[in-house]
Amino acid sequence: MCRNLSKYTLIFLFLAVSGLIFLLRNIHTVENWNCHTISALYQLQSRIQSSFIPVDLPTFHHNHTFCAHLGQKPSSQDEAEERYLLDSIAWPGPPPRSTPAPLRQTSDPVHSLFAILPAKGGREWHVGDQLEALVQMHDFQGRPKRYGGDFLLARLHSPELGAGVAGTVLDHKNGFYSAIFPLLWAGAARVEITLVHSSEAVAVLWRLREERPDRVFFKSLFRLGFLSETTVCNMCLPPDPQPLCNYTDLYTGEPWYCYKPKILSCDTRINHAKGGYLKHLITNKEALLFQSGVNIKVRIHASGPDGIYVLPPRKDDVEIESSSIKPEPIKLAPSGYYYEDSWRPLGGVTMRQFNESSAITQCLKNKVINMYGDSTVRQWFEYLIALVPGLKEFNLHSPKNVGPFMAVDSTHNILLKYRCHGPPIRFSTVMSSELRYISNELDGLSGGPNTVVVLSIWAHFSTFPVEVYIRRLRHIRRALVRLLDRAPGTIVVIRSANLQALDQEVSLYNSDWYSLQLDKVLRAMFKGLNVLLVDAWQMSLAHHLPHALHPPPVIVKNMIDTLLSYICPEKKKSQQ
Repeated sequence: MCRNLSKYTLIFLFLAVSGLIFLLRNIHTVENWNCHTISALYQLQSRIQSSFIPVDLPTFHHNHTFCAHLGQKPSSQDEAEERYLLDSIAWPGPPPRSTPAPLRQTSDPVHSLFAILPAKGGREWHVGDQLEALVQMHDFQGRPKRYGGDFLLARLHSPELGAGVAGTVLDHKNGFYSAIFPLLWAGAARVEITLVHSSEAVAVLWRLREERPDRVFFKSLFRLGFLSETTVCNMCLPPDPQPLCNYTDLYTGEPWYCYKPKILSCDTRINHAKGGYLKHLITNKEALLFQSGVNIKVRIHASGPDGIYVLPPRKDDVEIESSSIKPEPIKLAPSGYYYEDSWRPLGGVTMRQFNESSAITQCLKNKVINMYGDSTVRQWFEYLIALVPGLKEFNLHSPKNVGPFMAVDSTHNILLKYRCHGPPIRFSTVMSSELRYISNELDGLSGGPNTVVVLSIWAHFSTFPVEVYIRRLRHIRRALVRLLDRAPGTIVVIRSANLQALDQEVSLYNSDWYSLQLDKVLRAMFKGLNVLLVDAWQMSLAHHLPHALHPPPVIVKNMIDTLLSYICPEKKKSQQ
C-alpha cells in the first residue's frame, strides 16, 4: 500500500511541477486573457450606458485660427493667393456697437422699396439694353438704413415666356443697392428683389463660421470582434487632454481627427458618419434675425411699376448670336438665361437639347464619366440612370445615398461612376475604406479624350472657415493640372453651388450666404484652367421654381443638357 501511495505521490508532484512550468511560461497570455475579460465587461457596461447617455461633445475654444490653419504649411505664394481670395469676398458689416442692434433697427423687407430707373434718354427698352433698379433698405420702424451689408438676390423674369435671368447686385454701403439686368428677350419682364438676410444676420453667420466650425459634428465607430466604441470626429477638434487618432491624409495633408476610444486602438475605425447639429448657437435676440416670412428670403416690393415691356433690338444694333461667340481660353462658361424654360448660355457653348435617351447614349458612347463630390452631383448620376434605359446600375452593395455607385452600358461601352468626396462629408454612414479625397482619385486616372471628370464640392464646407475650402480646392486644382498635363484631351466640368430653401436652422449651417462665398472662391481658383463650368447658381436663381438644395427635374435637365453640350459640342457646318 505504501508502494502505491508513493507512486501516486510521484505522479501528483509531476503534474504540479508541469503545471507550474506551464504557468510561468504563459504568464503573459494569462494576463492578456484577464485584460480581455475585463475589457469585454467594461465594453458591455459602456454599451449599456451609451443607450441612455449621449456621446459627450467637446467644449470648443472660440479661436478661429485653430481650424483655419491646420494641415500642411502653405507656401508664400499660396498665402498670397489666400489673402487675395479672402479680400475678394470681404463683406461689409454693420457699424460696431457696444450691444447688438434690436430687431426694430434691422433691415425689414416690408418697409424697404425698389424702383426701376428710366431708360437712358427716356427712350423705350430694347433687347440689348441694360435695366437698373434702385433698392432702398429700411428698418422695422420705417427709417432708412445708412449702411450696407444686406444679402439681396435679384431676378428679371417673364412667367408668360418661361424666361428669367439673374441680376447683379451692387452694394453702395449706404442703405442703397443697385440691381442690374441685361435685357435678353422681347416682351414682358418683371423685376424681383429678395432680401435673403439682413446685414445684422450676416454678421452672426460670419461669426459662427469663424468661431464655431464644430456646429456640425461627426462620429466614427471603432470595432474589434464584438467590442465597439463610438467617438466624436472633426477636422478641427479643440485642445483637450483626451488623446486623438490622427487620420491626416498622407498625400494631401488634409487633416482629420477622432477622439481615441478608451479601449480600442485607432486602426479599428470602420466608418464615418454625421453626428448631428449643435443647438443653442445664438442668443434669443439674434434668433429674431432669422425668421421665416419675416426676414429670411422675403421679397421687397416696388414703389411703382415692377415691370417693363422690352422691344426687339434696334435696327442699328449688330445682333450677335450666342452660337457665334467664341469661348475664351479659360473656357469658363458665362452665365445665361432661360427662355421657354430652356437655358441659353450667353457664350462659350452652343446649347443642345437632349430630349431623347438615344441622343444621350450616342453622346456618351465609348466614354468613362467620373463624378466626384456631394449629393448635388450624385443627383446627376441618379438622373442619368433613370433617363437612359441602357445604363444599368451595377450593385456594389453600397449604402443608399452614399455610394460609391457605378452604372454600365456594355452595348455602347459607357461607364458612369460616382464617389463622394472625403471628409467633411455629412452623409449617414461611409465606410472608412471608402473615404477618398478627390485629388487622390484624380491622380489615379489615366485621362484622355474619352474620359470625363465632373466635380461638385461645396455644400459640406459651409460650416468651416473659408481657408479650409481654399486648401481643399488647391489640392484638387493641382491634381487637375497634373491630369490635364498627362492627358490634355480630358474633359473636366465643375458644377457650382446653387441656392436652397432656408429657415432658421438651415441658415445657421447652410445659408445661401455661405454658399455664395464658397462659389466666388471656386470660380476664382479655377479661372485660367482648361475646365468648364455648369453655373448652377445662376440656373437656380433665374428660374421661377422655389430654391432647393437638390433642384427640381426641369433645372437638372438644363444642367445635364449643358454637361452633354460640353461633352458633345455641336459640329460646325463646313463653310462653302
